[in-house]
Amino acid sequence: MSNQNEAKKLNLRRFSSAPVTALTLLALAAAVTLMALLLGAETYAPSAPLGEKLLAALRNPAIVALNLLPPLLLVLLGWLLTRRAWAGYLLAVLPTLALSLANYYKVALRGDPVSVSDLRLVRTAGGIISHYSLPHSDAVLRVLIAAVLLLVVSVLLPVGRPRGRGRAIGLLALLGFAPLLLAPCYISEASYEATANEAYVTEFSDNEEYASRGPWYAFLHTAPDVFSPVPANYVKLNALRVLSRFRDADIPEEQKVQVVAVMLEAFCDLTDYPMLAEHEGVASVYEPLHELESRAVSGDLLTNIFAGGTVASEWEFLTGYSHYGEFTADLDTYVRYFNAQGYETEFLHPGYGWFYDRSVINGYLGFDHSLFTENGFGELVDPKLAPYRSDSVLYDYILSELDARAPTDAPLFSFSVTYQNHGPYGEGMFDGAVVTPENAPWSEKTCGILSHYLYGIENTIAELRRLTSELDKRATPVVAVFYGDHKPWLGNEKSVYKELGVNMDLSTEEGFRNTYVTPYLIYANEAAKRALGRDFTGEGGDMSPCLLMEELFDCCGWEGPAFMQLAREMRAVSPLMHWRGNFLADGAFLAKAELPEDKLEFYLDYRDAEVWREQYGLGDGS
Repeated sequence: MSNQNEAKKLNLRRFSSAPVTALTLLALAAAVTLMALLLGAETYAPSAPLGEKLLAALRNPAIVALNLLPPLLLVLLGWLLTRRAWAGYLLAVLPTLALSLANYYKVALRGDPVSVSDLRLVRTAGGIISHYSLPHSDAVLRVLIAAVLLLVVSVLLPVGRPRGRGRAIGLLALLGFAPLLLAPCYISEASYEATANEAYVTEFSDNEEYASRGPWYAFLHTAPDVFSPVPANYVKLNALRVLSRFRDADIPEEQKVQVVAVMLEAFCDLTDYPMLAEHEGVASVYEPLHELESRAVSGDLLTNIFAGGTVASEWEFLTGYSHYGEFTADLDTYVRYFNAQGYETEFLHPGYGWFYDRSVINGYLGFDHSLFTENGFGELVDPKLAPYRSDSVLYDYILSELDARAPTDAPLFSFSVTYQNHGPYGEGMFDGAVVTPENAPWSEKTCGILSHYLYGIENTIAELRRLTSELDKRATPVVAVFYGDHKPWLGNEKSVYKELGVNMDLSTEEGFRNTYVTPYLIYANEAAKRALGRDFTGEGGDMSPCLLMEELFDCCGWEGPAFMQLAREMRAVSPLMHWRGNFLADGAFLAKAELPEDKLEFYLDYRDAEVWREQYGLGDGS
């Protein structure tokens, strides 16, 4: 009997030898990688067979290797730390599933993938996602079942246990040298180009190009965006040369009117879509907005975001940056220009200050003070009701601020972010619904989502008209700018847009506009028109959000700070500088590679100046 036990132990040691252990751990890492690639394939080209998209990734050795390395290193690390295969498997599968599922759901809800910079917004994401019903698919269910089954298998596998010096050397290599050796593989643009997997990718779709490369590789490739906004061809001396042509210009004392800016949550004009413009009920909702636009300077913003990421349109307007990195210190912004001109600057939002870390970042932007739910608005409106009814409270606060100012007080620059009409929107029908299956050719779910959204928009427009009407009654000169941050979420995976037949093909100008356009209008009361000698009506043109402050200054007749003067020249070259690399040059919708040489050269000069301003604008530039 003892001989039999000894034989069993000998066989077990042989089975657990180094080659078998290595193959077992590699197999576990490969299984985790396969799960990630499957979920990644699920996030793009929904009309293409899932299996074919997965095979397209597996046929690319670079994609497989770059998505395999993180799980493999994690499996090895867990095995070396605990001497257990199942612990290594858990250390690999849990972050892989977290990343893959976060990416899957973010694409479903917002249309854009997870990046490294999203890690600082985990709390914000949790607060937002709790309001949505998350979609599910067979692929997600299969992956979760497979993950549990593999955990059971990993517990039963007889894997060798590392010992002594070999274990210490392995840990040192993994923790000390592997990240340094592997980082260039993930950061390299040459590697990114070499992993092109375009079989089922829509042309010019950055999001689909990202998804086709697999979650781990695509995610890690975004790491440099967190640490440096500097483009590869940035030249500091060139930036100084470009900016040396300009000097800050002061606002004349007699023209220092009150400035009120309001960014409207998920605000868009659905009559931009012909099928909705022809719907009598939808047209009637927007008729008061169109009338207000006729008494203002109005146009379209070409935003960088869809259905979320609201701070992009917010920070672009306030800073003038077309691109930016992480905000971790005081910045040169248009808010600070107002400060330098003697304005008091305030930020208002009937939501929590920890959303997008605004309570901290607003200080970097230069605001004198900020008011959120936790330090004021919570006493004025129930936080749970703010997404449904808070515009009236916000506008009453703005009006009271204006009325409380004495003639000797500093002029005010007030910037507000609304919370009313934040998605998701209900799906059921209700009394007074604007769009119903009886008056529209769409499903009840689509009609329900549209009607809930329009119900909120109708109130938003009514409050806008009330605010402008109240401003007209006041002798204090006030110029106000209103704009939408992004198109609304209308169903998971753009379900409403798809049923309506809206073209969202980003390789076309129509699809681009349908995805990214929101309205803006700049309104002045009669006192401001007299003070500035301007009528504030007409077409303002289309532009990126980073150029909207420049349009506001143009309407007021102000020259503005040095960088704004450069931005004015950039706008003449292209009023669009999209994160996807799109431009509008001489009326043509172009990719960066299609820009005429002289315009591309000017844009690169502008980007040099923009980077210098963000990094050194408040210092000596050394």
